[in-house]
Amino acid sequence: MTAALTSVFRPGLLDGQVALVTGGGTGIGLGISSLLASLGAHVVIASRKPEHLEAALSSISATGGKVSAMALDVRDQARVKATVDEIAAQHGRIDVLVNNAAGNFYAPSATLSPNAWKSVLEIDLFGTFYCSQAVYPIMAQQGGGRIISTSMTLHYRGWPMMAHATAAKAGVDALTRTLAMEWAPQRIRVNAIAPGPIPTEGVRKAFTPPAESGVPDVFAATNERMAAYAHKSIPLGRWGTPDDIANMVAFLASPAGDWITGAIFVVDGGEWLAKAPA
Repeated sequence: MTAALTSVFRPGLLDGQVALVTGGGTGIGLGISSLLASLGAHVVIASRKPEHLEAALSSISATGGKVSAMALDVRDQARVKATVDEIAAQHGRIDVLVNNAAGNFYAPSATLSPNAWKSVLEIDLFGTFYCSQAVYPIMAQQGGGRIISTSMTLHYRGWPMMAHATAAKAGVDALTRTLAMEWAPQRIRVNAIAPGPIPTEGVRKAFTPPAESGVPDVFAATNERMAAYAHKSIPLGRWGTPDDIANMVAFLASPAGDWITGAIFVVDGGEWLAKAPA
C-alpha cells in the first residue's frame, strides 16, 4: 500500500527515530504505521484489539519494517503513562506520537446516552490528551519531538447524529493549538490532520447511518456509484486513501516540518470547501 509513496521521501529519512501510533493497526493508522516504518522509524503500534496488532505486525514485518506492538486503551490514563514509559525505557526515546485512536458512530442527539457520549469523548479527546501529556516529559528531556493528531472536518459545518464525535474533534483542534503554544519552548511541534472521506472498513462502519435517519449512506453504493459520487462531490474527483494521510504525517515528522506547529491540515481533496457555506 505504501510502496508507491516511499519514493517521495528520502530513504532512511526517519532512521533512528521511534514513533508511537495509537489506533495504528487498521485503516488510516496502519497506513501511517507502514509508511513511517518504511522510512526507517521503529514504529510502536498501540491498539485495544489484539487481532489488529497481530495482523499489523505481520504486514509491516514482511516488508522489513521495524515494528512492535502494545495493547493499550487510551481512555485509561494510568495505563497510557505506564505504556509510554515502557516504550521510552525500551527504546531510549519517543520522537513521534500519532494520536489516531478514535471511536465514532451515528446516534441521534436527542437520545444519545451518557455512556455513548462519554465513550467517544474519552477515546477521541481525552485519549489524545492523555497520550500527549505522557510523552511530554520524554520529548522535553530529549530536546523535542512531534505530536500529530487525527481530527476531522465535520465539526466545521456540523453533521447530523455526530454530536459526540464533532464535539470531541473540535476539542482536539483546540488542544492542538494550545499545546503547540505551551510546548514550543521545549521544541515539541504539535499539529493535527483533518482527513476527508476515506472508505476504510472502520470508516464505513462508523459512518453507516440508521436506515430511518434520512442521512445519506454514501459508502453503501456500488463501486461505480461511489466513484460517481466522488467525482461530483470531491473537487479532486476521488476518495481518499490511508496513504494520503500517511504522506502528510511523514512530512510533519520529517525535518521539513521543523517550523510548523499549531496547524490543522485539511487533507480531503477539497471536499470541505465544496460543501462550505457560501
